[in-house]
Amino acid sequence: MAQFINTKEALVTEAIDGLLRTASGRLARLDAYPHIKVVVREDWDKCKVALVSGGGSGHEPAHVGFIGKGMLTAAVCGDVFASPSVDAVLAGILAVSGPAGCLLIVKNYTGDRLNFGLAAERARTYGIKVSMVIVDDDVALPDLPQARGVAGTLFVHKIAGALAESGADLDTVCAAAKRVIKNVASIGMSLDTCTVPGSPREDRIAAGKAELGLGIHGESGVELVDFSTALDSMYVVLDRLRPYAGNGPKVALLNNLGGTTQLEMAVLLEELAKSDVIDDIQYLVGPAPMMTSLDMRGFSVSILPVNNEELALLQSPVAMSDWPGCKMLTMPGIHPIPDGLTPIKPIPSADPKTAAFVAQCCDIFLKAETDLNALDAQSGDGDTGSTLAGAARALKDAIDRLPLADLTQLYRAIGLELSQTMGGSSGVLLAIFFSAVGDAASSGMSNVEALKAGLARVQEVGGARPGDRTMIDALTPALDALPDSLAAAATAARAGAEHTAQIVKAKAGRASYISEDRLSGYNDPGAEAVALLFEGLSKHLAV
Repeated sequence: MAQFINTKEALVTEAIDGLLRTASGRLARLDAYPHIKVVVREDWDKCKVALVSGGGSGHEPAHVGFIGKGMLTAAVCGDVFASPSVDAVLAGILAVSGPAGCLLIVKNYTGDRLNFGLAAERARTYGIKVSMVIVDDDVALPDLPQARGVAGTLFVHKIAGALAESGADLDTVCAAAKRVIKNVASIGMSLDTCTVPGSPREDRIAAGKAELGLGIHGESGVELVDFSTALDSMYVVLDRLRPYAGNGPKVALLNNLGGTTQLEMAVLLEELAKSDVIDDIQYLVGPAPMMTSLDMRGFSVSILPVNNEELALLQSPVAMSDWPGCKMLTMPGIHPIPDGLTPIKPIPSADPKTAAFVAQCCDIFLKAETDLNALDAQSGDGDTGSTLAGAARALKDAIDRLPLADLTQLYRAIGLELSQTMGGSSGVLLAIFFSAVGDAASSGMSNVEALKAGLARVQEVGGARPGDRTMIDALTPALDALPDSLAAAATAARAGAEHTAQIVKAKAGRASYISEDRLSGYNDPGAEAVALLFEGLSKHLAV
């Protein structure tokens, strides 16, 4: 997969220098590239305990993003997913350690343990007080003698860092770090693996599956589980953490593993906040990318029971924007809708034949969701099918509340329903269409005349005309042929939709922004939806 890098050999050094350019003088690096890649605080007071962490790169913003007042003093960076050398770790220790000593915070991987451990031994020969803690918070593999260190490491950075900043001695800082390590538990889930620069992407997670308990270097997880929704995913993760959650108030750390969108992370947060799998989760760190795995499309949750002192340390402010803070979870604030926008509820009336007809229209769009999305991906953002299907579900659920026995009021009610449930410009245009059809029908027009009046209103408001490569290219001929028969309307709609594949210069809608080569040979998805509707109704009513 193509990536925005120059060479994999220079990737980490160039990335560090890029980050330092916006550090506003807070950070600097040691002059020892490329073998020693160490970033340090510029404002460090060596009378305080120094905190040094690090490891392989590829976990950004960890670890450089957490250097600063109240967290790390220095970060020692290896190449991507590779432990830094003993000399690099030693250089970091010597650069920041003073009389108060240094605490090394190390994730439990063999290379990190060995290189940080030997560097600590060598630093002691210089007369430096050095302690080392090993973070092993990953509970994915409970029978593993040495559990991996993952995102729970951030809790250690923050609590130990706040204590060190306050002037606590090395023994106090080290003891606090060990308490956090003993109590924190983490596990991750991903829908895809990560892309290591210079290496082919591993494709081991099949469609419809998610990997539970994978490592932050892309290591295979404990198992593949069925993937369905964010709710189910969060349940599985919290259920695995439950035996390790402890008692009392807890802080959850919701970590983006690198490639999950903010929208998805917000949904995962909502499911975490609503869940009762683990009780007494009162505070949250995140959601944010903190301990990532390059571009891995996944998330992890870390749970830490806290006392009042630890909570205060987690909530103490820091300057680093990559630390999202520790916030109390609260209920969403809700205000009443402004006057005049409260939905008008039509008076329902029963008509089984009309109800079946509306349901059939909805079912046609529901069935076509995937195909319309695929078609829309050629000329838009691939959501036409989902947009129509979402509106169809809402309308189908509302059938019993509609004035089915009064077509004039039914058209208006459908327009109102679509304006409230269907997003984007399509929802607005269809709401205008049905509202205009209802107005026309109330003046005594026939159904076909009323539908044409609705189409005219859509053209007036939306500005599209036949030949502009929109749904109008199928709807116009369909309504013209509808007085003959529904079958004739379906044939005309299909011909109109097929013709849009030859229109390579769209004059309206999102397709107007797409190049001609992307449009050629593909039906407009709106026109295709109209054709599918008339064809489906024609077949159903002919039976």
